[in-house]
Amino acid sequence: MNLHAMVRGHIPQVNPDIAATWKRSTGLYVTATDGTRTPGYDLIPVVIQAQAASGKDIERLNNLGIQGVVRKVYDYGNKQGIVRPDGKGGDFLMFPQVPGAAVQSWKITNVNETWPDWSAVFVVLQNDA
Repeated sequence: MNLHAMVRGHIPQVNPDIAATWKRSTGLYVTATDGTRTPGYDLIPVVIQAQAASGKDIERLNNLGIQGVVRKVYDYGNKQGIVRPDGKGGDFLMFPQVPGAAVQSWKITNVNETWPDWSAVFVVLQNDA
């Protein structure tokens, strides 16, 4: 039974979905002449459901040493943090912290749930400067 499909239509009535860009790590790098490496990403438009992390979620992340401005993001697809066996450096989601604000980078730090048709991940706001 797909409970997510049963409730999905009601969720945006309480908390609207957000258009975002999934910055998916390709696992490839470009090396400059000075030796610095820049990771490669595919940019994919997505629609996400960003919510506040619960107290229990924040406690769990603190125990992992993850701090900062945290959101729990639900969406369709298989988002990833660091995947060492695949040589990937982690994915990002690009979306505003609040509706109507500037788009910011959010690093996927922890994959909370993955299902065949959706996932829930924790993201931490990055310093884009």
